[in-house]
Parts: sequence; structure tokens; C-alpha cells
Amino acid sequence: MRKSEAGDQTKMAGRKRRRLKYISVLPSLITLMNGACGFIAIAFASRSPVLGYSLPFLRRSAETSLSIAGYLILVAMIADLLDGRVARMTRTTSSFGGQLDSLSDAISFGVAPAFLMLKVMDIHLDYLKIENLSLSMLVGRLIFFSAILYVICAIVRLARFNVENDEDAAAHMNFSGIPTPAAAGVITSMVIFHQQLLNMLIGQNSGFFRTFEIISLSVFPVTCLLMGILMVSRICYPHLANQLIRSKKTLHGLLIFFAAVILAIWNIQLALVAAFCGFALYGILRWLFGKMFGKLSSKRQIKNQAASE
Repeated sequence: MRKSEAGDQTKMAGRKRRRLKYISVLPSLITLMNGACGFIAIAFASRSPVLGYSLPFLRRSAETSLSIAGYLILVAMIADLLDGRVARMTRTTSSFGGQLDSLSDAISFGVAPAFLMLKVMDIHLDYLKIENLSLSMLVGRLIFFSAILYVICAIVRLARFNVENDEDAAAHMNFSGIPTPAAAGVITSMVIFHQQLLNMLIGQNSGFFRTFEIISLSVFPVTCLLMGILMVSRICYPHLANQLIRSKKTLHGLLIFFAAVILAIWNIQLALVAAFCGFALYGILRWLFGKMFGKLSSKRQIKNQAASE
């Protein structure tokens, strides 16, 4: 018996080695680019926000290090969208690629957005510390807690997806809970838009800046907590890439697409916030309406049954 068990183990080890030999290079490189962009985003976010960087595709001449970090997370999202497509086109999908994708997502859409949010809040906490040290410490702990909870929820979301994931691409039409790239997109787009507003308000009336500071200290931690809860929730979210490719194109969808393009040309920062926050709110509103109309329909059925009896 021991010899047969040892033989079975050696056969399994040989199969695993053969599987690892046939790893597709291109999808794996795209997935690794996703993780690399997340790490570089963390590196940029740790730099001084006073430094300015030029980006040729934006109207503003100088972007802060926090904005650059946000754009790098968006690049990681594009890589995350492409790696699965390329693997399916080349018929090289594997469990190795799925695990590699989840590890990269944990960096780019879990750790990087939370760290970026913390660095943005440091700017306002420094001003608050001058006025009230004890309040600054309390708010700082709450912000840190929201960032930790977001990272934990992102890791749990990715682990759950690996367990429940179906390799059939036709089954990938909906997500249970908001996907981690979308949750990271909400925080990242808000950070990019925040940096744009911050540059506009510097040198303006102190009252406007004070209001902006209070709103920022309130909105960012709450958004981080909400995105963490949505990731581990069972609220249904559509897989936009698969649904746009496979569904029939309508005039209504075409008009929305053109409106989004015009908004992106006019103000790409505002367009990013509208797109990601709109997607997050869509799942919440659809879930709420489903609960409300589900209760109403069940009550009507009960009344109809009582009337027939």
C-alpha cells in the first residue's frame, strides 16, 4: 500500500510540474503588470504631494504624486481586464493564472487604494492637528480603521471569488458583491478628483477650504467602509465587460456611451467619479428596489389568495 501511495504522489507531482511548464507567457505578463502598477502606485503615494508631474493626455500641466498613483491603479484595472481576455483567446486559462490574478488584485485593488486614501487624509489631518490635537488623533484612528477594514474585505472578496469561480466564461455575467476593481475605482477616482479640487482651492478663501476639509474627512472613510461592506455582500453587480460584448446594442446604450465620452473629454476626473460611483450606487438601488417590490408582490399574492378563498 505504501508503494502505491508513493507512486500516486509522484504521478501527481509530475502532473503539477507539467502544468507549470505550460504557463502562457502573455497573460501572465499582463497580470504581473497589474501587480507592478499597484506597487508603483504605493511608491508614488508615499512621495511628497507637493511634487508636480506632467501627463501629456491631461489638460493640467502638473499632477501631484497622489494623482499619479490613482492613474496607475486605473492602468492596473486595464491590465486586469485584459489578462483574462487574452488567456481565453489563446485558450491558456489555468488555475495558476487565476491565483496569480488574485494576488495582483490584492495589491492593486486592496492595499494600494487604502494606502492612497490614508495619504490623502494625512493632508487634512495635519491642518486639523494644528487646531485640535485630540480630535485629530481620534479622526486619524477612525480613518486608519476604515483602511484596514477595506483591505481585509478585499482579501476576503478575492478568496471567496476563487472558491466560487466557475471557469465557464458564459457564467461570468454577474458578480456577488461589488468587484474589487470597481471598489478601488470609487476610491481612486475620488482621490484624483479631490486633488483637482485641492489645486483649485489653494489660495482661495479659507472658509471654502475649511468646508472642503470637513467634507473630505467625512466622505473618504465612510466611502472606504461602504466599499468594504459591498465587496463581501451578496448584492448582485453586472459584469459590464461581458454584458457589453454579448448583449445586443440599443439606442439607449449608445446615447449613454456618447454622453460618457463627451463628459470624459470635458473633465476626465469628474467622468471617472461619475462612472465608478454610479456603478456602485446602481447595485445598491437595484437591490433596494428588488426588496421593496418583492415585498409588495408577496403582499399582493397573499391578498389575492385571501380574496379567492
